[in-house]
Amino acid sequence: MSARLLLEEMLIKRSQQKKRMSPLNYKERLFVLTQSQLTYYDGRRERKFRRGSIELSRIRCAEIVKNGGEIIPCQNKYPFQVVYDTNTLYVFAPSHDSRSLWVHSLKGEIKDNAVVSAKFHPQFWQEGAWLCCRQVEKQAPGCEEYNLFGDISRKPLPPIPGEEQSKNKKVTDDPTHTHTRAHTHTSVSSFFLLQQRRPPPPLPPEGDDDDKEEEEEVMVALYDFPGTEPHDLSLVKGGEYVILDKCDVNWYKARNQFSEEGYIPSNYITEKTSENLVQFVWYSKQVNRNKAEELLRKEDKEGAFIVRDSSTPGTYTVSLYAKSAPGEGGAAIKHYHIKESQGSPLHFYLAEKHLFSSIPELIEYHKHNAAGLVARLRYPVGKQDKSAPSTAGFSYEKWEINRSELTFMKELGSGQFGVVRLGKWRAQYRVAIKAIREGAMYEEDFIEEAKVMMRLSHPKLVQLYGVCSQQKPIYIVTEFMEHGCLLNFLRQRRGSFSLGSLLSICLDVSEGMEHLEANGFLHRDLASRNCLVNDSLVVKVSDFGMTRYVLDDQYTSSLGAKFPVKWSPPEVFNFCKYSSKSDVWSYGVLMWEVFTEGRMPFEQNQNHEVVTLVTRGHRLYRPKMASPAIYDIMQLSWLERPGDRPSFSQLCLMISDALEGETPPPN
Repeated sequence: MSARLLLEEMLIKRSQQKKRMSPLNYKERLFVLTQSQLTYYDGRRERKFRRGSIELSRIRCAEIVKNGGEIIPCQNKYPFQVVYDTNTLYVFAPSHDSRSLWVHSLKGEIKDNAVVSAKFHPQFWQEGAWLCCRQVEKQAPGCEEYNLFGDISRKPLPPIPGEEQSKNKKVTDDPTHTHTRAHTHTSVSSFFLLQQRRPPPPLPPEGDDDDKEEEEEVMVALYDFPGTEPHDLSLVKGGEYVILDKCDVNWYKARNQFSEEGYIPSNYITEKTSENLVQFVWYSKQVNRNKAEELLRKEDKEGAFIVRDSSTPGTYTVSLYAKSAPGEGGAAIKHYHIKESQGSPLHFYLAEKHLFSSIPELIEYHKHNAAGLVARLRYPVGKQDKSAPSTAGFSYEKWEINRSELTFMKELGSGQFGVVRLGKWRAQYRVAIKAIREGAMYEEDFIEEAKVMMRLSHPKLVQLYGVCSQQKPIYIVTEFMEHGCLLNFLRQRRGSFSLGSLLSICLDVSEGMEHLEANGFLHRDLASRNCLVNDSLVVKVSDFGMTRYVLDDQYTSSLGAKFPVKWSPPEVFNFCKYSSKSDVWSYGVLMWEVFTEGRMPFEQNQNHEVVTLVTRGHRLYRPKMASPAIYDIMQLSWLERPGDRPSFSQLCLMISDALEGETPPPN
């Protein structure tokens, strides 16, 4: 007879054995508590794959974790711990109530365990030390007394053979229960002597430890990667690689089938699981509705299709092109939301009569049967000949670039720091090279910051590859963007943009800024002139954080022409107070630039006049191409109080919703 189910919830688990912690060490797991085990699973509830299981009899402590101001790099901010054998499992709940319920339930189930601890560590074990007491031994005795919560009493510890009960020991009766509580009066030394006389706890069953499985995590290469340094490992598209260490968010150490080891870029690989859509040619993660329509029209084939993320996180849409759709009078693009059935087992469908246990099975079926769609899914579009993404630097921990390896080509333009040229690194990688004019910036401070900026890797941020800092002038080497700055791109193509194209530009920028916001990084000078456009018409945010290193006093003075007053909120031009919400204000002005196709904001006013107007509550007018709903988003970005403005994650959802309009499922 199976043990009774007590609790079941999606929580986040921290890796127990990794030496270095990063957001990649925090994984969502389905936790299930029964009267005999705490088990956690990978995957959906209906098709769960067991990652780990702990017998409740092995648990020594279940308690909340006092955070102590440490940053928690996952969305669940309420940690608790389960101490068993010689391990500590850290779990992160989504709310205070959720955490309390789990800790309360666990304590209730383990209250009679012979191995319950006398003391525990109230803060995290992190980077080789206990944060609470700074002890560096992982098995060091706890520094705070461990108690079961007040409404559950604990039986006294069994006496140690041959040891007389101390005459001075006090036994306190619990006024609400008949049991006595001797736990808090048992000496730590007696407790550990007792532990030594007991047989050691059983070893965990083979294969039940999540971290052992994660250490043998197998990934599939999405792109070729020719290693550029001796410590790199080259990747072959479609090849399988075992991950040895997740060094940081951008670079992993891996082993190939020939037992060769080295560093690989994390965005060039994906998990090898049947439910991971990234490995399929028909799935395009970074494609929104408007870009999907552009790609399908360009392909112009009956049955051309893309599977992409919907605006609702965790759901997917099939965008399908038909040359002659009923009732359309010509070619049409339909967007079908992939639905999930209610109850168990879980099924996916486009048409309710045709249910499938996985999305790949659904796609395979509709390749051969329209079954209510306007056409069969014939031609996957989007990934053929897709260029590989940028990497965070050319190799792991490589930020200094040898200038002899740079080839200079044509001049691209001139900015506040100096001349920008198109170039090549090692004669094969196209890059943009900024030569920093002497006296234009605080060079030493910037070089240190560049090491941090290189780690900010995202498809909607212009990638910094490294710097040449050993001699003057200093060079900044970045990703090359073929169409240059967004401002010129808008002005040169004025009159050719659809509403969807303009929204797509805004979404690209908001996604890049969302990544900066999530990493606590401020731009301080967000505007269309500081965004760039590549050959695939993807817009990326550039020059984030650079204004801090400018030596031009005019640029940071509200009286000077170079200060971006027209993009700045009142708290910046009045008090120089920057935050992610000041970047949100600038984003609203950038949206206005986009929907006016590159006009100058407040074009009839001088900077000092703009300061007066904005302080009095005046805002930019609604552009003709912006609907009232889109203008509402701009106005939310321009609210007087910074705390009232939306976050970039909220802006992403607003823009996505404006872009999306799902086609109902077929009958």
